[in-house]
Amino acid sequence: MQKKMLIVLAALFLMLLSACSSSNSSTNGSQTEGESTSGAGAEETSGKQEVVFWHAMSGELETVLNDIVADFNESQDNIEVKPIFQGTYEEALTKFNTVAGTEDAPTIMQVFEVGTKYMIDSGHIQPVQKFIDEDNYDTSQWEKNISNYYTVDGEQYSMPFNSSTPVLIYNKDAFEAAGLDPEKAPMTYSELKDAAKKLTKAEGGETSQYGFSILNYGWFFEELLAEQGGHYVDNENGRAGHATKATFNDELGLNVFQLISDMHKEGTYYNVGQNWDDMRAAFQSGKMAMYLDSSAGVKAIVDNADFEVGVSYLPIPDESERNGVIIGGASVWMSSGIAEEKQKAAWEFMKYLTTPEVQAEWHVKTGYFAINPAAYDQDVVTQEWETYPQLKVTVDQLRDTKTNTATQGALISVFPESRQKVVTAMESLYQGMDPQEALDQAAEETNRALEVANKKQSN
Repeated sequence: MQKKMLIVLAALFLMLLSACSSSNSSTNGSQTEGESTSGAGAEETSGKQEVVFWHAMSGELETVLNDIVADFNESQDNIEVKPIFQGTYEEALTKFNTVAGTEDAPTIMQVFEVGTKYMIDSGHIQPVQKFIDEDNYDTSQWEKNISNYYTVDGEQYSMPFNSSTPVLIYNKDAFEAAGLDPEKAPMTYSELKDAAKKLTKAEGGETSQYGFSILNYGWFFEELLAEQGGHYVDNENGRAGHATKATFNDELGLNVFQLISDMHKEGTYYNVGQNWDDMRAAFQSGKMAMYLDSSAGVKAIVDNADFEVGVSYLPIPDESERNGVIIGGASVWMSSGIAEEKQKAAWEFMKYLTTPEVQAEWHVKTGYFAINPAAYDQDVVTQEWETYPQLKVTVDQLRDTKTNTATQGALISVFPESRQKVVTAMESLYQGMDPQEALDQAAEETNRALEVANKKQSN
């Protein structure tokens, strides 16, 4: 009883706090952990169903999200959505793990794409397929190459939300200065290598401009692998059954590591580290002329560069067939073990999020893809694309993606851990390690993590 009273008081406190501040009051992500305990079990107030929404959007993204939530709350009188920032994706997932299955769990939760398998296996989520079926909701209005990631055995587990893919970003002014066509970005590895050599400026042992760079982040490796049709793990990327071993150390994975190793040895590749801000700052300062970035970062790069920015598809090995990209970002999950009326309220909010008007606003203000492609026909988007034609390139690459288990992405519960093993392997290339040896080591460590996870799952 005492715990229940504390939860009620916490919910009342949040409502009073909300009434005294604007819809953007949480843009600095300053909510305390105490506030985050107002979960799905909180009692309703003012006759409205309360939907507690845990998310990982900070800064300007949080501002946009809060505005969308405020618009939804004002659009009807029956539901009150409470967005609560929970830190990074990793931090948010850790917090969810401590309250999952209890009355303190959030009604809905934003989880990054590599947490998909973990959420499915947790046993504490309600697949949204239930409400899709009950509502006869037409999911064909969603972008197939996005929703496919969160679909397993024909069941939609979560609702896609903030989605992005990697793209090649390049300095058009640097291209012109190097005698390259600024309207023709390299599409193959050999073209990338040749362009990088022409773009690299070195004198007296000092390099003032490198040709190319990739952030030391596993996501980019996964994408370059999928572009070739490669699988990260066995059993059709873990979608035909539990993955038991890594397969990314095959010849397709080696193509990626060999590219990095070769370019680094040639002096055309810049080791930018693991920090996204450092990577973007290096590009904007002219330290490198080409690099891979998230499609969601394109608009900010264009706005902050003192030169003309080009955007293109990911390059592929010369002998490969282009498959496309895996969706990144996150989706929204619904908690199980809570009142169905609360779940239905959450579903109403989810449907609102995917309307063309809301998705158009989300795309224009954040750079993330529109889950509902009808959003691209909205005037606000067509006008934005006239100013930022680079955004359309990111959408075209997604639309050109083939639907297969490579581009659907891998399903493994230990993905974050495996990604870090790949990062370590990438960094070892700069120390001269053999690319195959580095890949094999990352695969072996992933296999050990998979073995432990699968044993826990079977117990």
